[in-house]
Order: sequence, then structure tokens, then C-alpha cells
Amino acid sequence: MKKGEKLWTREELILTINLYSKLTFGRLHQRNPDVIHLAKLIGRTSGAVAYKLVNFASIDPVQKARGIKGASNASKLDEVIWHEYFHHTDEVPYESEKLLAKLEHTTVEKLFDIPENELPKEGKMRERIVKVRVNQALFRSFILASYDNTCCITGIKQPEFLIAGHIKPWSIDEKNRLNYQNGIAINALHDKAFENGLLTITPDFKIKISSILKKQSKDTVIQEYFLRYDNKPMIMPYRSLPNVEFLKYHNHERFKH
Repeated sequence: MKKGEKLWTREELILTINLYSKLTFGRLHQRNPDVIHLAKLIGRTSGAVAYKLVNFASIDPVQKARGIKGASNASKLDEVIWHEYFHHTDEVPYESEKLLAKLEHTTVEKLFDIPENELPKEGKMRERIVKVRVNQALFRSFILASYDNTCCITGIKQPEFLIAGHIKPWSIDEKNRLNYQNGIAINALHDKAFENGLLTITPDFKIKISSILKKQSKDTVIQEYFLRYDNKPMIMPYRSLPNVEFLKYHNHERFKH
């Protein structure tokens, strides 16, 4: 650490990795208004925040696989925070939002536009409902940002059409509901097809279309919206690759070959 510099606190790092999780590729720079805003909140320069974001990128295994090294001097605490944030997605991201709300002199409910009339007045039930709503919003935000707001099947870039879909369904795998490696950015039509086993993504990240749809090959709509993507590579995220074991599950248990 250079003379005159102050150590980063756990709270500052959690807030910074929170921002990292929301930013699309290429926006980790000091001119980004979101970076400038966070820097003001925590009393750091925008350059310092941007540099810390790049530190986190250097830890990101997907960035390493892509050959993007980021800054090479991430601290041990940076690595601890990385592990906490991305391996305890039911707790630490929510904690970071509560810290952010405190610095913004507001509440998590207001940050996420959760109407008061949908919540109990107070108590553990209110906290539980708010936490679920916030975590769901954070899951969507992370997945869409990781795919640069792009459908992994078609390349559609209109956010209103996109869903943070689950590879292993929400209803049957509670433990991995908020696991970012269980998410893909996908448009609503193809999400429905994925959910019903009419298409899948193989463990080597190829799109496969079910024989049920292939039997309709003369239908120009089926051809245009589905068959043209068969055996094509999915559009990859710039962080948080889909978990191969989850993809194997979908191929074996959900896909209608």
C-alpha cells in the first residue's frame, strides 16, 4: 500500500463488488457515472473504485479463462469478499443492498420500489419478504449484466424481452435458486421452450432443439424461431458461466430428445 492510502474496509468492498455484479462488460472505468456515484458515497476517488473493480475482475474465473488478467494485485481480503459474495448469494448481496440503502439515506424497500401495501408493517415476515424480492431482483440484474443484456440463444438485446432463466428449475432446487451459475439470459419465448424441454444447452454450450419441433420442419415459424439455432453455440456470458452439472441435469432430465 502506498503512503497516505487507507485500507479498504469490508463494507467498502462489499459495496464495490455489488457494483461489479451489476455492470456490463467495458463499464468498469472511472468515468462511469455509477462508479463516480459509489466513490462519493464511500469517500473514495472514482479512480480508486474503478481500480478495485478491475481487481475483482482479476479474480473472476471467467475473465481468467478469456485471458483478461485485470489488475494483478488483488488483496487477500478482495478474494475473501469475492468468495462471500458469489458463494453466499442468499445473504451477502442482500447485505450489500442494505449498506447501500443506509448510505443513500433510504430503505431497501424504496431502492427496489417495493410497495408498502404489499408488505407487513414490521417484523420477521416483512424482512423475509423484502429479502426474497431483493434477491430475485439482484439475480436478474446479475444475469442480464453478465450476458450484456443479450439473449444467449438469439442475440436479442431488448431488455424488456429478456428473462433471467433458471437451468435447474426454481421449483425443484431451492438451494440453487440464487446461484448465479444456474442462470441464463434468455428471451421469454425460448425460456418457455427451455422450461418445457423443447430446447436445451449441452455441457459444451451448444444449443439443441427437440425432435418434437424438428418434426415440424416445414413450418416456417418453427424453422425461423427454433430450428435455425440447432447445434449453434450459445452466446456466452462475460462472467459466471452456466454450471456444467446443471446443464447435464437439463439435458438428461428435462430435454425431450
